[in-house]
Amino acid sequence: MPSVRRLARRERLEFAELLAGLTAEQWAAPSLCAGWSVRDVAAHTVGYLDQTVPRLAARMVAARGDVDRVNAAIQPTFAAAAPARLVDLMHRGAAPSGAGALYNGRVALIECLIHQQDIRRPLGLPRTVAPDALRVALSYARISPVIATRRVRGLHLVATDLDWSAGQGPEVRGPGEALLLAMTGRGAAVRDELSGAGSDLLLH
Repeated sequence: MPSVRRLARRERLEFAELLAGLTAEQWAAPSLCAGWSVRDVAAHTVGYLDQTVPRLAARMVAARGDVDRVNAAIQPTFAAAAPARLVDLMHRGAAPSGAGALYNGRVALIECLIHQQDIRRPLGLPRTVAPDALRVALSYARISPVIATRRVRGLHLVATDLDWSAGQGPEVRGPGEALLLAMTGRGAAVRDELSGAGSDLLLH
């Protein structure tokens, strides 16, 4: 299996290829992130590429741990960048660095994997997420207090298309991608893909 850093780099390059092929209308289309267009999501993702650990830590302290406030502070950095500029920055920042390199690149991997789907699903551009990347992302998201711990506590998660399961409690079953999106607050987009006694608890 490739290293997590290689998985993260591959994910970023695939993200850049996706962005490079979008039309002007697609760049302006809504994403899964409420109130954000496809371009907003791309700018947000690129904005995190150059965040050093000390800089991001300082932002977290200033925002009192509120991730939404941190996102709002970073977003303007590339909000006005042209699509071609965002694509170029994604290519140039493919190798995880700074805060993205935390946890051996897991932060970079999950950031780009999730935000790709934030764009692909509304645009009707599905893909099969590589199983090796999806397993790493699921395992990391589940234990990250910033990402999903509070949502999945007390639940048994079972991927129906991967050899992956975790946790104890009422069961939630579904494709790995759907589980990951629900774990990261995108339950409305995957509600019909999940089942089990614990699904309502995860999706509420």
